[in-house]
Amino acid sequence: MNRTALDAVLPNRVIDPGIALGLVAAWVALGIAVWFLSPFATLPTPGQVGAALGDLWLHAGLAQELFTTLRLILHSLAWTVVIALLLSYATVLPAVRPLVGAVSKLRFLGLTGLVIPFTLMTGGGYDLKVALLAFGMTTYFVTAMAQVVADIPRDQFDHMRTLGAGELRILWEVVILGTADKALDILRQNLAIGWTMITMVEGISRAEGGLGAVILNENKHFKLPEVYAIMVLILLVGLVLDYGMGLLSRTVCPYAELDRVRR
Repeated sequence: MNRTALDAVLPNRVIDPGIALGLVAAWVALGIAVWFLSPFATLPTPGQVGAALGDLWLHAGLAQELFTTLRLILHSLAWTVVIALLLSYATVLPAVRPLVGAVSKLRFLGLTGLVIPFTLMTGGGYDLKVALLAFGMTTYFVTAMAQVVADIPRDQFDHMRTLGAGELRILWEVVILGTADKALDILRQNLAIGWTMITMVEGISRAEGGLGAVILNENKHFKLPEVYAIMVLILLVGLVLDYGMGLLSRTVCPYAELDRVRR
């Protein structure tokens, strides 16, 4: 089937990868043009932001701050995966479902009000930031993953039972392996959620540094080029992390990608 650029402006059409790449480039160029032509005098230009980013990277230790932030997000993500998956898979037990439902509802709590109890539990510092970030991501992860487990068709369980499988084998085959692709998708989404929260969490305790601490310090002194430079870096690193998670998902669960292509 011939696909042309006209398909891009028609509803419910599939376009070629080359056309999709061209559209991305066009929208990026439009965004940069709008930035250049912005009427707000206080908004730094792309040139100023680029110069500030280079200065921060070469002379202000931004690379080390980025490493600190990446260590925090990956450490928190590891705890999130362990806690959230254990809780989500445990929903096969009726006795655990109220607890998992309660954890899911905690996503409506703001992290700011939890600083004091978490400080008392962790002693503050780096452990406090890990706990806050892991808590925020876990509540969203559990919400999505528990629903995935609940939506598994009952006939899959019955089919395994007719084959003589025990309940532990069913848990492994149907619940854990059968939802692995969806778990990775949810992990990808929660990594993005955690990445958006990380500057706020790092601002709560600035002793160890990190991008959040740096951006708050620069914002305090109204150094807008530096602030926007760090924001650009956060965006770029976030895109790289998201791409990496997508690549991991396609590598570990290639069948899921085939299902999407068929649909």
